[in-house]
Amino acid sequence: MESTTQHSKSSLSNKKVIVLGGSSGIGLATAKAAAVEGAEVIIISSNQSRIDAALSQLPANSKGIAADLTNEQQIKSLFADLGKFDHLVFTAGESLNLSKIADVSLADAKRFFDVRYWGAFTAVKYASPNINEGGSITLSGGTASRRPQSGWSLGASICTAMEGFTRAMAIELAPIRVNLVCPGVVKTNLWSNMPEADRESFYTSFADSLPVKFVAEADDLAESYLYLMRQRYSTGEVIVVDGGSVLV
Repeated sequence: MESTTQHSKSSLSNKKVIVLGGSSGIGLATAKAAAVEGAEVIIISSNQSRIDAALSQLPANSKGIAADLTNEQQIKSLFADLGKFDHLVFTAGESLNLSKIADVSLADAKRFFDVRYWGAFTAVKYASPNINEGGSITLSGGTASRRPQSGWSLGASICTAMEGFTRAMAIELAPIRVNLVCPGVVKTNLWSNMPEADRESFYTSFADSLPVKFVAEADDLAESYLYLMRQRYSTGEVIVVDGGSVLV
């Protein structure tokens, strides 16, 4: 009887899940996976055409809203309109900026934080009062903070900042659970700034270096976000999903 009760409490059936950055990549994969489990999904993105394309892959009760995640007033209004919900997932972010520090302007560096860090910060600020009992926030980081390479100054900085922010929010917003997924290399539009031939060569060589011998797809990462939504006893945790890249 106890296991049945626990299962019902951790199920995503009839839960409302909001995915910021849900129109593509890991966010869309997570939205799809949550919808399969019976959740009502709302995806948020700055690009209406990508939202429309994503909604064509989601159940009819799914919704999509265009919003600028760097605009505090838009985020505030967004969550005021959305009202109560159960789980917030933040996967938004632009393509990676892989440049050596000598080649990065301070203005560009600050802009790189606008969505990935400040967007998450602002979303948590205005979303958290609306989260139902038993709900959660799952943010996104990366393994760059643990094993950076040359040219990863911005990526490593943001990933480190997200880990600290997650732990702080797990304490401040308790009993809302706040956790972080740290992907390694994943085949998403995050790498779209690279020429296609270079990107495929990178995937191949990176896969060869991994213990698991393949580079993940977005669907592989979605499982981790679902786990953290369901897992009622984890908060302030950083889940590394990287194929073993930090080990080699």
